[in-house]
Amino acid sequence: MLLMAQSLLGIILIPLAAWALSEDRAALGKAGAVKIAAAGIALQALIAALLLGLPASRLLFDLMARAVAALQAATLEGVKLVFGYLGGGPAPFAVASPQHSFILAFQALPLILVMAVLSRLFYHWGLLQRVVAAFAWALQKTLSVGGPLGTATAANIFVGMVDAPLLVRPYLATMSRGALFATMTAGMATVAGTVLALYASLLEPHLPGAAGHLIAASVMSAPAALMIARLMVPAGFEEGPERAGPDLDDAPHSSMDAIAQGTIDGLRILAYVVSMLVVMVALVALANMILQALTQPLALDLTVQRILGWLFAPFAFVIGIPLSETGTAGGLLATKTVLNELLAYIEMAKLP
Repeated sequence: MLLMAQSLLGIILIPLAAWALSEDRAALGKAGAVKIAAAGIALQALIAALLLGLPASRLLFDLMARAVAALQAATLEGVKLVFGYLGGGPAPFAVASPQHSFILAFQALPLILVMAVLSRLFYHWGLLQRVVAAFAWALQKTLSVGGPLGTATAANIFVGMVDAPLLVRPYLATMSRGALFATMTAGMATVAGTVLALYASLLEPHLPGAAGHLIAASVMSAPAALMIARLMVPAGFEEGPERAGPDLDDAPHSSMDAIAQGTIDGLRILAYVVSMLVVMVALVALANMILQALTQPLALDLTVQRILGWLFAPFAFVIGIPLSETGTAGGLLATKTVLNELLAYIEMAKLP
């Protein structure tokens, strides 16, 4: 009962905070703001009921888990061929501690390459366009957004926040400030398909059906992002043609071309992820050393993670996290928002 009251408080406070920070509250009016918030929350509830409440959802989550496991196993076959025991293959020596033989860069992150290739193949075969168009149509009809914004938001659910705007490249120059803000907000709120399988593989040992939960969360976040963005920057959401199909200037000409393009895209993302992980972990470690040196005379044990956890604990509380876990959840939210999303998932996978 307490958690329900807490969640209800968050449902009220979060849209209210977005409206309070709006750059043009007069353009919306109180009635308009309530209508936008109600539409966004209602669509989220409908998606949750369809993805989580129906008996078929358990089957869907099981299929997603199997798909992620299959992708991971297939990726490991290629990794073992190229990197040998570093990629999970048989070691040419006796391993003293097998539990410590997992190497993130070789055994988990290459999944990004395979997902990037599959995304390009699905685009070439026309599957991605159909799914994106269906989601875009649903967003247009329920939240009254323009075609380019609906398409870009729907694309954010399946591809990265860098690639999604490129699918509506011809319309970017004429999109309003509000529509561009909403596109970026949706990109920050959803999980890119190229890394979703990676996150699911990290969480699957601790959370069965992690892939299904992540997909449900990503789909539910799309209308939430549009709701928050429209409350904060309300102008121009309905502009643009009613239909704006996904478009790429460098669309592949064949399946092999799609595989080649996807590999190059995946390699770029993989290099970025590895580099950012090294840099962010190093910077956090350096900041913790400085904090330790400054606070040691005061007998305080402060770290960047602990401070950010305290700062983000109120946000964790209003989104429905039990009070006893707000510190931990706040730390994960802070790591995701301030530092790096993958770091947050790695830390979450380590939790008991």
